[in-house]
Amino acid sequence: MKHMKTMIWGMVTALGLAAAPVSAQTFPERPITMVIPLGAGGSHDLNARVITSVLPQILGQPVVVQLMPGAGGQTGTAAAAAAPADGYTLLFTHNFIDELQQFVTTLPYTPNEDFVAVSRTNTAQPVLVVRNDSPFQTFEELVEHGRENPGDMRFGHSGNWGAFMVPGLALMQEAGVDVTLIPYQGGGPVIQALLAGDVDFTFAFPSVLSGQDLRALLVVGEDAILDGIPTTTELGYDLVSEIGVMHRVVLAPAGTPDDRLEVLRNAFAQLNEDPTYLQLLQRLDENSAMMDGAEYNNIRLEQAESYRALVESFTQ
Repeated sequence: MKHMKTMIWGMVTALGLAAAPVSAQTFPERPITMVIPLGAGGSHDLNARVITSVLPQILGQPVVVQLMPGAGGQTGTAAAAAAPADGYTLLFTHNFIDELQQFVTTLPYTPNEDFVAVSRTNTAQPVLVVRNDSPFQTFEELVEHGRENPGDMRFGHSGNWGAFMVPGLALMQEAGVDVTLIPYQGGGPVIQALLAGDVDFTFAFPSVLSGQDLRALLVVGEDAILDGIPTTTELGYDLVSEIGVMHRVVLAPAGTPDDRLEVLRNAFAQLNEDPTYLQLLQRLDENSAMMDGAEYNNIRLEQAESYRALVESFTQ
């Protein structure tokens, strides 16, 4: 692990994320880097642009977005885990990368030992989408075709055991449909693949749907966030309704001094009361269901147990 951390931190330094000594001074006194372990154009990228357009005014320093996609989110997450625990490197990720992947692969970090939560910025319900010229007008038509043609439909997702693969697997399992899974490096690339006709359907978040030549067929979760589009709860798909909603979270390397964590957590709390931030979120059709990091840390542990059971149900 020590060798792995040294190697990873060497990569981080080369990318310009290296930090100064951890001595306690007025914090922050230089720019903060927010690592996103996902590709450009996805919902995390868009939400981060909103966050970093307002948060610097609260912290008094720039907050720089660093996209580091790869290995289903592990590349950027490993880089953030290896960064100094000084509050100057944060990770903007989600619950599937944070708490699920540890049960499906060997990670170069341990999520609940290597990170603490700063804030849950909001939640997001995935929307199953097809191209506007798709023959499927409804989710029922897609399911009917899938049942009659096992393995024929191509389901593009944003990375193994990520924010779209998990609800997609759960939904297709409940619907009794066998599909071919095709992974991409994030939500942006998979949408481009769908538009190019390389896959038949995928999921997207409301912030990504605006202006796209796509047709929404189903919303994951309970809330009817799109007029005229049914939810998985309404159609009786209970498993995906329970585990398919994404939590966007900001994490810091474990060991970050408590006084700096407090500064960061207070800054995100102020952010969620900022009129400009709320207006920008509304334009993205995103909610502002922010939760303080101390409270969200308890939810992370609960998620871990739920995902452990979910993975065992898929693999045993």
